[in-house]
Amino acid sequence: MQNFRSLVLLFLMTCLSSPVFAELQTGQPAPNIEGTLSDGKPFSLNTNKGKVVLVNFWASWCEPCREEMPIIESYLKKNRAKGLEVLSISMDKPSDLEQAKKIMQNYSFLSADKKQMDYSGYGRIWRIPSTFIIDKQGILRKNGLTGEPQVDLKILEETVTPLL
Repeated sequence: MQNFRSLVLLFLMTCLSSPVFAELQTGQPAPNIEGTLSDGKPFSLNTNKGKVVLVNFWASWCEPCREEMPIIESYLKKNRAKGLEVLSISMDKPSDLEQAKKIMQNYSFLSADKKQMDYSGYGRIWRIPSTFIIDKQGILRKNGLTGEPQVDLKILEETVTPLL
């Protein structure tokens, strides 16, 4: 029985330390996100230090995602010159990617498909929308897996504006 308990404990420790259960802490360095954007250009969060980066995980079928995108776009247009960047990562399945690309034509965000990006340091993105905010020093200021899932102008002004 003692061996069984030890095995169960070892299994749980292994699972909880895996990237699937990443423990993101606000106030700590944000894990890197890197890969290829939809336009074919490379992207790395680490090379965007000096900018506030809003990373938004979304899907074309997600109504709250589509509701918040115009708000994010408007906020980006007003604040891009102050050092704001938005990376939008589509969590769509391959059969929905064309719809996602069509939606993204309306926005000036950097965009990518989940298959083109390595965001493994963020664990399993289990809800969408999920928005993470990283400050100019690369520190995580909003964990998209906690709190309110959708962003609005109030959240952007309270969280992002002071970082710009």
